[in-house]
Amino acid sequence: MTLRPLFASLLLAGSAGAMAADTLTVQLDWLPGGDKSFVYAGVQEGFFKAEGLDVKIVPGRGSSDAVTKIGAGAADVGFGGISALMMAAAESGVPVKAVMSLYSKGPDALFTRADTKIKSLKDVEGKTVAMPTFSSSNQLWPVVLQKNGVDPEKVKIIKADPATLAPMLAQGRVDATINWVTVAPGFSSVLKQAGKELHVLPWSQFGLDGYGWSVMASDKTIKERPEVLKRYLKALNKSLAFAIQNPQKAAEDLKAQVPETDVAVAKAEFEASIPLLQNEISKRDGIGRFEPKLLGETWQWVAKSMNYAPTKVDPEKLVDRSFLAK
Repeated sequence: MTLRPLFASLLLAGSAGAMAADTLTVQLDWLPGGDKSFVYAGVQEGFFKAEGLDVKIVPGRGSSDAVTKIGAGAADVGFGGISALMMAAAESGVPVKAVMSLYSKGPDALFTRADTKIKSLKDVEGKTVAMPTFSSSNQLWPVVLQKNGVDPEKVKIIKADPATLAPMLAQGRVDATINWVTVAPGFSSVLKQAGKELHVLPWSQFGLDGYGWSVMASDKTIKERPEVLKRYLKALNKSLAFAIQNPQKAAEDLKAQVPETDVAVAKAEFEASIPLLQNEISKRDGIGRFEPKLLGETWQWVAKSMNYAPTKVDPEKLVDRSFLAK
């Protein structure tokens, strides 16, 4: 008589344990924004839950910060510019791998006002350009200029907090700013209030080829929790596809978890990121793939920008392609 209830309770406890969700800490490379709304949609729409995952999303302070935190074990997985991972590997090594490409085109861009008449990078000579204090774009800037026949010494640079860049541009305190194209809608809104029009010059139109924002995982997660990582990427791909088809709902999902979100701006920011996610490169190779030649070109840009020897890092050792669905 006493064994049956005991057996039943043990069976229930075992079932509950088997059904317990696997926890994952996801490190963002910056504050929550529209470009990241698909991650929040994954939570809100239940894509992560369907894969047995309990996801905690934490903000960051740049790609280098994200790579460091993932490598140190403060997060299991995260996002960041692959150039930051390459720099970390070149400087001291880091136990992190890129497991999925998101932006197969770089998001780096020059923002200016239509009235500045800056139509190409050559036009920035003699101008004042503001850049974020910490950004993976900063190191690439001089090399991109040189590729376009511009002497970096002829451009005045001001470093500023990212939140101040749009007002500085709108007020005419600078001629241009360095940003990712994904934040263009927010800048456009600020400039519009000042009666100005935003003009965006993506560096990909001026010879900058290579991968940008990527999904990363710690070596510890890759080694000890491979099945969890595989399920995470499966859910993340579903979240991405959902957001591309439903940018308005993804923006609302972001607001549900980050109440200060402006849904209209978040929607526009994610829509601005779609050409980085879906383009002729991702169509050719498949979303998420790291094509060896383009990966090598990405490293060459980083090596030039940081004065590294071209052989200092083997970029192939910084990616793990085994977790993407075949």
